[in-house]
Amino acid sequence: MIDFVKLQQLMKEQLEIDREIRIVNAEGQTLDAALREASTLLDIPMRRIEYEVIERGFGGIFGAGRKEWKIKAYGKVLMREANVSAGSADAGEKAVALVAKNVDGEVFVRLNSSGVLLKVNPSIGSGRPATEAMAMLALNDRSVKDIDVNMVRAVVEHAEGVYVKVGTFNRNYSHDSNIRVEIMDNDMKAFIIVEPAGVNGCDLSEDVIVNFLHKNHIVYGIKNDVIAQFVDHPVYKTPTLVAEGIKEANGRNAYIEYKFETNPNKMHLRQSRTGTVDFKNIQLIQNVIENQPIAVKIPAEEGKKGRTVKGEFLPAKDGVDISLPLGKNVHADKDGMVIFADISGQVMLANGVINVEPVFLVEGNVCLKTGNIIFLGTVVITGNVEDGFSVKAAGNIEIRGTVGCAEIEAEGDISVAQGITGKTTGHVKAGGSIWARFIENAIIDAGDMVVVSDGIINSQVDAYKRIVCQGKRARIVGGKLRASEEINAQIIGTSSGGTETICEVGIDPSIKEALEELAFDKERHKKELESVQAEMQMLINIKTQRKSLPEDKEFLLNELMDQRNNLISELQDIDKKIDQKQEEQSGIKTRGRVSVANVIYPGAKIVVRDVVESIRNQYRAATFILENNLIRVVKYEEPDKDAKREFEFVDE
Repeated sequence: MIDFVKLQQLMKEQLEIDREIRIVNAEGQTLDAALREASTLLDIPMRRIEYEVIERGFGGIFGAGRKEWKIKAYGKVLMREANVSAGSADAGEKAVALVAKNVDGEVFVRLNSSGVLLKVNPSIGSGRPATEAMAMLALNDRSVKDIDVNMVRAVVEHAEGVYVKVGTFNRNYSHDSNIRVEIMDNDMKAFIIVEPAGVNGCDLSEDVIVNFLHKNHIVYGIKNDVIAQFVDHPVYKTPTLVAEGIKEANGRNAYIEYKFETNPNKMHLRQSRTGTVDFKNIQLIQNVIENQPIAVKIPAEEGKKGRTVKGEFLPAKDGVDISLPLGKNVHADKDGMVIFADISGQVMLANGVINVEPVFLVEGNVCLKTGNIIFLGTVVITGNVEDGFSVKAAGNIEIRGTVGCAEIEAEGDISVAQGITGKTTGHVKAGGSIWARFIENAIIDAGDMVVVSDGIINSQVDAYKRIVCQGKRARIVGGKLRASEEINAQIIGTSSGGTETICEVGIDPSIKEALEELAFDKERHKKELESVQAEMQMLINIKTQRKSLPEDKEFLLNELMDQRNNLISELQDIDKKIDQKQEEQSGIKTRGRVSVANVIYPGAKIVVRDVVESIRNQYRAATFILENNLIRVVKYEEPDKDAKREFEFVDE
């Protein structure tokens, strides 16, 4: 009788031995990299690898403290793969793919020193299983006589896919299979060439082939799966690749990862949903703010040694380190890996180093070629700013040409050497002072002063401190000018008196404008409240007469009551804001004055705080001030010294 329990145990032990042969150790910077190395060592796809993590890796901080992933990997057993649980989509796909092959059962016979060995692989899917007849036929083909038929029957029935002894034979040593090895490609590849066994000659086993390779100094990169496949499906008299080394890999050099566009000629065009391209906003300037990271150094990688099939290591070069490209107004962190901006401005790569420039220079005009300018520093324009374009800067703006119907805005000062022609909608706004040769048909806002050499014509000009026209032809003609401290010009108004010229001082223009807006809002809310109350009163009268209202009218009455309450609350808020602004206005200590060095013509209007004076007579070399709530005319007073900033205007 056959001890089937013993047979099953034998098969399991053999299966474990086969699995142990396939185990390799691999490592890499990431888990995927370690699996790729294991795939290379085992010569099987990554999807057929099972692994255990020996040591988890760590990427480190900018490369510092990095640890490799280390794993123990082996090839999945085919039968296990076919029976993968359908719990995951990937596993289910593998199982379906394998079952779909419908593989027939196979029979293999091998003769070795221990006797006659038989292996039966199970069928897969709807493949036909191997039969006892197939096994006996394969044994007969090898001229084997002394066979244990019961053992053959058991091996076929269980089909465990491992070799089991089923008989003995009289070995003929001279007929044993022969093997030789060829090492090629500078010891990177090893091939075996096998001659088939003759009658009663022993076949090659995996152990024999591996031992033969070891005796020939082939100890690395042995393809155990290939050898196992060769044992079952030998290819005689043809070279079979059974071992392959790993070539060395030199480390990648360190490099800089820039956080900005390093090509100064590369345009960034914006396209609308309709496909229209805005050529004004081509973003040639790359702004950064103080302490913003602008570049990161990616450290050099260590080289990975290669290894020949003889186990000899092949040296690899480490990547070359580089120094940081530090230029002006930048610094590196303490680790020397990240570059930061010292100041806000324009970042650029010039001559291999990174600079942050506080000044952006536009050679020529601001036009379609340059697009609109936005810069976190000072902008210098050697030409003009054409109609329809804008220039905005966190620092100063210096324009050596003219400004057309454009939008100019700076947190600092703005200087325009040739003047501003706003065409009624051009707007120039500065957090500091504005300096220009002339201002014509423009809207001007200055947080400090407005200084003009020739004149201001038909413009709206607001300055927190003063407006000064100091040139030989400096005149103010038409428009509305407001300053908290002073307006000073050579001439104010025209002899014809046809154009209204208003000069207003003693107030903060921004406060005055806010008060005007609040007064407008208050009046609008009051009118709306009167309308709501009138409608409410009408519904209340109807309700009093009829004792009730229809449902829709009752609903409307409630809505009107809520609306009235909201309007009353908003009016109270507006009154509070008006009181606050009036307190701020009364806190201005300057007395305010309007001075004319040459002449002021009738028709001009002087406003000091809330007192208005229409000029009816010519005055020469006069200053207008407020005393006892009346505007008085006194002797001409020169503008304050700080209004006379050195600024070169070229007379025509």
